[in-house]
Amino acid sequence: MTTKTKKAKNPATANRLPTGPNGGVQLLLIHNVEDLGHQGDVVEVRPGYALNYLIPQGLATVATDHHKRMVEKHRAKLQAIEKAHQSDLRKKALEIAKQSITIEANATEDGHLYGSVGAPEIVAALKKNDINLHTDQIRLEGVLKELGLYTVKFRLSSEVDGELKVWVVPQVGADA
Repeated sequence: MTTKTKKAKNPATANRLPTGPNGGVQLLLIHNVEDLGHQGDVVEVRPGYALNYLIPQGLATVATDHHKRMVEKHRAKLQAIEKAHQSDLRKKALEIAKQSITIEANATEDGHLYGSVGAPEIVAALKKNDINLHTDQIRLEGVLKELGLYTVKFRLSSEVDGELKVWVVPQVGADA
């Protein structure tokens, strides 16, 4: 009676891939992979998924100590760049907060606007002062429908917010 032993299809690659506690292959993700993990994560996958997709596509590599150190260095550089970017955005938010913009609009004698002032008008007024924002960065609770001074919130990133003074004044020569 002879028993057959199960052989790996490619023993050279099967032997050099580290196995995890569940019997899968441990890989270090080079890029974010949807439904699997983020860059720098050590994941455990089936050998076929590793050998046929993740490694050939350049999405993952063997989880060695050297590769882990390289990813940590890269991650540290990215965090430093992001920190500098957030600092620049905070400075920009302070500059914008110092601004006071004036928007002229047609209004009744009671101070009610015929139309309304929204994010596009605010962005256009800021553009005249060489400040570029997008309409989705302006946070209005509703359109401005009366003359007066308003404090309008804006968001430059998920961590950087600010406020801006907006004057809505009657259009010059509206009664003429």
